[in-house]
Amino acid sequence: MNDDLLTYLDILTNSADVQELWAMHSARMASYGFDRIIYGFTRYRTSSSLGDPQDFVLLTNQSQDYIRPFIDDGLYFHAPMLKWALENNGACSWQWMEEMARKDAFTPAERKVVEFNLQHGVTAGYTISFRSVSARSKGAIALTARKGMSQREVEEIWSRHGDEIVVLNNVAHLKLITLPYTGSRTLTKRQREVLEYVGDGKTTQDTAFLLGLTPATVEKHLRLAREALDVDTTAQAILKAAFYNQMFVVDL
Repeated sequence: MNDDLLTYLDILTNSADVQELWAMHSARMASYGFDRIIYGFTRYRTSSSLGDPQDFVLLTNQSQDYIRPFIDDGLYFHAPMLKWALENNGACSWQWMEEMARKDAFTPAERKVVEFNLQHGVTAGYTISFRSVSARSKGAIALTARKGMSQREVEEIWSRHGDEIVVLNNVAHLKLITLPYTGSRTLTKRQREVLEYVGDGKTTQDTAFLLGLTPATVEKHLRLAREALDVDTTAQAILKAAFYNQMFVVDL
């Protein structure tokens, strides 16, 4: 392993902030020619859904003109490479999609996504699907090559650096799922504190005493935490906050 790669991995694995890690990883992938990337992770996968998109861990440097229709309008659900990622682990060349197109093997919904990608210059790249640790979770990253690059050029890059790129993305993924992520589900410090105490088995009265609050104020913060996390019960709020690594956070 060369010194540059070792230094990068050292910085990556010691990162304490999602945005810092993402900026560094995006720049590293761009150095290989993949200047537009999308990372997604869900813990709410079922046989027919990936869960609410607002609950995804979603990181990207794609433009909003691309991401808004792709995510908000649900195009992602019919994306051929996403379907591949849900059924497989490892790296897959987008050459596979060219072969599917030649065979006219796409469904109308999949063809719509392919045409959308063509309009935005998302035509060459690789997808890496990360091995899941549970049936409910799945993570993957789409590495889109610079506009104008052909899949043949991508394959030449992959033949030289593919193993390295896969390892770097696996390490980034494993690090990301340990870091606090807020997205659209953000807790205040006080909401986090009351969830932590209740999660430790403290009653509302105990929590009020420990924080110097009234029980009614504790109940208010618990209600606001449930609303922020879009759940019905405090137990669900504790679980979701734990999923996002928003509990027992060290304030740096």
